[in-house]
Amino acid sequence: MTAASSASTSHTALSAATPAAPPGAPRRFGAPGSLGPVGLVLAGGISVQFGGALAVTLMPRAGAPGVVTLRLLAAAIVLLVVCRPRLRGHSRADWGTVVAFGIAMAAMNGLFYEAVARIPLGPAVTLEVLGPLALSVLASRRALNAVWAGLALLGVFLLGGGGFSDLDPTGVGFALGAGAMWAIYILFSARTGRRFPQADGLALAMAVAALLFLPLGITAAGTRLLNPTTVALGSAVALLSSVLPYTLELLALRRLPASTFAILMSLEPAVAATAGFLVLGQSLSWTEAAAITLVIAASIGAVRTQVGRGKARVEPEPEA
Repeated sequence: MTAASSASTSHTALSAATPAAPPGAPRRFGAPGSLGPVGLVLAGGISVQFGGALAVTLMPRAGAPGVVTLRLLAAAIVLLVVCRPRLRGHSRADWGTVVAFGIAMAAMNGLFYEAVARIPLGPAVTLEVLGPLALSVLASRRALNAVWAGLALLGVFLLGGGGFSDLDPTGVGFALGAGAMWAIYILFSARTGRRFPQADGLALAMAVAALLFLPLGITAAGTRLLNPTTVALGSAVALLSSVLPYTLELLALRRLPASTFAILMSLEPAVAATAGFLVLGQSLSWTEAAAITLVIAASIGAVRTQVGRGKARVEPEPEA
């Protein structure tokens, strides 16, 4: 989503709600789908993280709250125009869910951008990923997931140099907070997907998030939000971090198993580190690179364990 986020993204809701193509179904190529489903997911992940890197370059102009405001506002406008969600016919519970989803989205983005204003993009995304990883481990309740949790904690220990002496502790706190909000975002994303058709709930939640953050952005950035260059760059961040990834992932999930999608999303810390290096000149030490690798391995392991458990549940019993 978050960038991730993305945002970062409603990755879990989409993967849960979108069926994969049946085995043996013909693969169709054309338009944006010509990349193939894996290519679409990777393109979406690259778009998210390079959007996050662009957002960092925008922070001297508008500050973290201003950047978040521009991103959420531009993404909300695009999604509302494209989706044109119905406002009538929804219960109080429906609106309560979409408002909670919007609050989680606003908090996740706000905390994440405060983090990347203080620590490099790669470590920030790595720490943020711990939220969904913890949610996956707790939901699975399998002993093997304790191994993946331990591997992730080892990665975090290495990332902090044994005590986060090399990273701004405030930035680390913001990144961990963003991870916690990402886990909450995932839960309400799934609920919103069940209550609203297609991407209507996402569009409404994005509008809620934008309205919530607007006062913060105006207070922090003031008239700088009206600067044409700032608006253009903020719109580019929204396009790269929200609109384009959502579109690519929706296309991919029509033909890609949710398990494969989740594993590909686990690679985002590596993509973020690459974007940070290429766009922002943020290099990683060997220790930090090893830490990111451990967290990625833990995420992939947790996903594969969860998938294996699901397959065991649906496997038919042998006939007597």
